[in-house]
Amino acid sequence: MSQFFEIHPDNPQKRLISQAVAIIREGGVIAYPTDSCYALGCHVGDKQAMERVARIRKTDAKHDFTLVCRDLSDISTYARVDNATYRTLKALTPAPYTFILKATNEVPRRLLNPKRKTIGIRIPDNAICQALLGELGEPLMSSTLIMPGKELPETDPEDIRDLLEKQVDLIIDGGNCGFEPTTVLVMDDNGEIEVRREGRGDLSFLE
Repeated sequence: MSQFFEIHPDNPQKRLISQAVAIIREGGVIAYPTDSCYALGCHVGDKQAMERVARIRKTDAKHDFTLVCRDLSDISTYARVDNATYRTLKALTPAPYTFILKATNEVPRRLLNPKRKTIGIRIPDNAICQALLGELGEPLMSSTLIMPGKELPETDPEDIRDLLEKQVDLIIDGGNCGFEPTTVLVMDDNGEIEVRREGRGDLSFLE
């Protein structure tokens, strides 16, 4: 049976954030709010936790997992970016975008797209996310909380509780954060940007 924390969306309670991070470090899977919709998260280095997320989502080997980062300081560790790409990322974050980038050797192979050797990077504009990442001190492995057979993410914490209370270790109720997923942008080595999915992130900068 999962735990259920009601965390203030603007002023997250430090005690609950610390307890949530302890659950992550112990191999737990959490459902948590972001600046676009709810997501599933676990420790980057925990293979069993990642496999649990994959089972919940019923994803295949081609699924792009995402590293949710507090800021751009982790970018060079996990992704290969040139100066132009870095400037673009800096201008667009924090915000509801997922950037698909070439991964470095620091990224566990199981998280990579098997053909393209890419990884999703995300820097959310959400106080609960930022507090979790600040306490954790490293990125969170994440996947949008879209249940098998559905097109839209889950957005209501009570519904998530009904669906997943026996499958995750913690559900964070941070209020309704909407049901529109991130805009997914593929950044290639030539500085070109491909829009893989149009979501909440604004695309006017491409005009």
